[in-house]
Amino acid sequence: MSASRAADGSALRTGLSQFALSIAAFGTLAAGAVGAAFFFGDDDAGGPHIELALYSEQNGPPPLLKNRSSLDALDANAAEPSLAGVEYDEGLPEDGGDGEANITVTEIASNSSAAPTALPRSPITGYFERTAAGDLPKIGPDGRTPAEAYARPFTAIPGTSRISLIVGGLGMTQKHTLAAINELPPEVTLSFVPYANDLQGWINKARAAGHEVLLELPMEAYDYPNVDSGPHTLLTSAKPEENLRRLNILMGKATGYFGVTNYQGARFATDAAAATPVMKALKDRGLVFLHDGAAARSVLPQAADQTGLNFTVADRIVDAELSADAIDRELLALEALSIQNGKAIGVGFAYPVTIEQFRIWAEGLKAKGYQLAPASASAGVAPRAPKS
Repeated sequence: MSASRAADGSALRTGLSQFALSIAAFGTLAAGAVGAAFFFGDDDAGGPHIELALYSEQNGPPPLLKNRSSLDALDANAAEPSLAGVEYDEGLPEDGGDGEANITVTEIASNSSAAPTALPRSPITGYFERTAAGDLPKIGPDGRTPAEAYARPFTAIPGTSRISLIVGGLGMTQKHTLAAINELPPEVTLSFVPYANDLQGWINKARAAGHEVLLELPMEAYDYPNVDSGPHTLLTSAKPEENLRRLNILMGKATGYFGVTNYQGARFATDAAAATPVMKALKDRGLVFLHDGAAARSVLPQAADQTGLNFTVADRIVDAELSADAIDRELLALEALSIQNGKAIGVGFAYPVTIEQFRIWAEGLKAKGYQLAPASASAGVAPRAPKS
């Protein structure tokens, strides 16, 4: 027993000695590594790292993109859309902040075309009248209308069916408005809410990117005022003078639009007495009216015909059902209508899923044999350059 205990003690002492030597060796190596990093390391190496992708031209097909549309955040009843359908750069750190990130730029090829030609900045001399309500559209001294002055130029390809897209509800949500301006082709027409902050600034940005612009006119809905369309809503109960006063306030909020479209207005569209003076005022201002087609039993076409107003009704609202698949089906229906009629107009709202599906669909439109056209062209407006 005593011999065994002596052997065990000797083995224990040997193990402890080896462990102590190992700890000492590891500590020496670690201290050396820390010292080397301190004197020779890169301070930025441990910071956050972001990789961006830029696109340049290529001759081949575009890279396959994952459909990022997600409907988990859809709220069809929300006053302002807050949807997950388009990725934005809001997560990038501000320049000069404490968390400034290192950025590596990776170039990815793309078949995108050159930057679009900007449309003339508004207002264009000779096509507006300065009033107490603001600068209102006016037919020019040479007979050209604001519709002709502000519409996007378009050259039709003979024998090719054309399709027009309108994105409405813009100006109220910054990231959605910027996505529509920057991500959609310049042939897509953009429609702005008159109550938007810095409305003229938004219109200037849109036209600088090549987009023609519509102004939305809030009109009385059946459940007004439960559906609140703002303080200058055109009403069936208002006298013609009051509606014209409201119309001037709305039109005077900005310049640069070639025409107007409705916001709501199912009830207003059924009242010829209320609608006809408005139609005449729009005709006298040299504008066009492009209706979204949502109103049933509408008298607006007849009122426009009586006053000589250029009035066009869109063929489909493409995002009545908010899903990528449903929007794609509506876009396919527009293609069929354009084959049947030679042209078709689709209207959507500034939901990210709508903007994303419009972008994806437009990329392949030319290969299908269709031509993307501004809405003014489908409404029969032939732009004429104003005299300088």
